Amino acid sequence: MSLSSHVLDAVRGAPARGVGVRWERRDVDGWAPVARSVTDDDGRVSAWDAATTAGVHRLVFDSGGYFAGQGGTTFYPEVVVVFEVVDADAHHHVPLLLSPYAYSTYRGS
Repeated sequence: MSLSSHVLDAVRGAPARGVGVRWERRDVDGWAPVARSVTDDDGRVSAWDAATTAGVHRLVFDSGGYFAGQGGTTFYPEVVVVFEVVDADAHHHVPLLLSPYAYSTYRGS
């Protein structure tokens, strides 16, 4: 399965560079780590390739660390996006639009 993400800072109207992101998969014992990354200068984690299967996954974005690095604070110190993978051979893209007091996401392409 391949996975990518794009984080945009809605306040600045620019890519959110340097956001820590954890990819985890739910198993019988809870959440198991799959991979970690940090968004690049364009706010992207371009392509994570991991040997994983269909099932429930989540991305955990360190929004608190990002906003602290910008000299600010946030109501949401972490943003957790949980999604289900049905086709493990497909590419999945999870965008995040981020601000200190709101966020939104959708299934990208």
